[in-house]
Amino acid sequence: MKVYHRDGLCFQRGQGKATVATTPSLSEVLSQDQSRVDSIHARLSQQSSTKKLNDEKVDIPVKSGRSFSSGDYVAVVSLGTPAKTLSLVLDTGSSLTWTQCQPCEQSCYRQIEPIFDPSSSSSYSKISCNSPQCSQLSPGNDPGCVSGSTCMYLIQYVDRSFTVGYLSKDKLTLPSADVIPDFLFGCGQNNQGIFGATAGIIGLGRDPLSLVSQTAEKYGKYFSYCLPSVSSFSGHLTLGNNGDSGNVKFTPFDLSKDTSFYFIDIIAITIGGLELPISQSVFKTAGTIIDSGTVITRLPPEAYDSMKSMFQQLMTKYPRAPSFSILDTCYDISNFTTVTIPTVAFTFGGNVKVDLAPSGIIIPSSSSSVCLAFAANNNAADVGTFGSTQQKTLEIVYDVAGGNLGFGPGGCS
Repeated sequence: MKVYHRDGLCFQRGQGKATVATTPSLSEVLSQDQSRVDSIHARLSQQSSTKKLNDEKVDIPVKSGRSFSSGDYVAVVSLGTPAKTLSLVLDTGSSLTWTQCQPCEQSCYRQIEPIFDPSSSSSYSKISCNSPQCSQLSPGNDPGCVSGSTCMYLIQYVDRSFTVGYLSKDKLTLPSADVIPDFLFGCGQNNQGIFGATAGIIGLGRDPLSLVSQTAEKYGKYFSYCLPSVSSFSGHLTLGNNGDSGNVKFTPFDLSKDTSFYFIDIIAITIGGLELPISQSVFKTAGTIIDSGTVITRLPPEAYDSMKSMFQQLMTKYPRAPSFSILDTCYDISNFTTVTIPTVAFTFGGNVKVDLAPSGIIIPSSSSSVCLAFAANNNAADVGTFGSTQQKTLEIVYDVAGGNLGFGPGGCS
């Protein structure tokens, strides 16, 4: 499956449409990003044997979502009979896949494709309240039943974004005509918030209703993706074992924490070849998740202060620029034709060292300034997040059944 940035022009051209949504500013992207991180922190504060893989796999193109007014990445799939195309955000921090549905009984935001109409699909049906599938909704995602019969879901974010609708099933069609019959998803009837102009979300989390769990028999709870560094480039989402090369190194998931998110252990951070003097307890206090839906990596305050201090020491050649939103280490490069930045590497559990691409170290805040692409959490008790900016160009491999996360260089451009 191809993956697109949801604000990218490539998606617009592929749909044969003129601009539908306004490309968001970096400030808007960072504001939305902070709302997502706040939501993750709120969710986690309220919740305080390897299966043999099949040989089957499917590739889905992935693109930047800039043409969808967001900093996330989208993949295009099809739903229903006949199949209708939907552009959905990749989200490893959510499990239930959902899309807006007609008749939008309360509210639907504007999206690029026509909103899915379940009445036009011969394979669509709602899930009843007394079905086993209804009981698989994550705690807090079940707002009740309609007339005591239809199962409903609720996903709510701390910034007041939300989607409410019917838990349903229909035929999901992936590229190469791979079909997932009776796929369980949310058919949203009241949807508002920071979803840009996408049609909804692909849930790649660990809960029973995620795409990963629902396709476990076919793809073995194994998937990977690569997020492109430029919005005009393509990445991919692969369900199933992609025959990982020897360049992919695996770190174990931290399974002692919340079972919905993918927790990993940060052991060290290196800048310019120098390991930062950060105690292990700093990273272990709240832990760290990897999340495709968070744009900027969030670090514990003590870890970020150490990173910022070292980065500033190695960037004295460039004059400082004003802070930009949550990014407080910025530089004026207007008088330079080339910019040399320090290398940054993360070491994860199992001594897995991952070198970040330049696009994962600095981010342009204007035509004449760049900023260090990291931010600090509000306090040490907040969960850290390894975000999508730092994941760019890497092959990120999720061996969910085996309990490991892999990193490989050069997964895409």
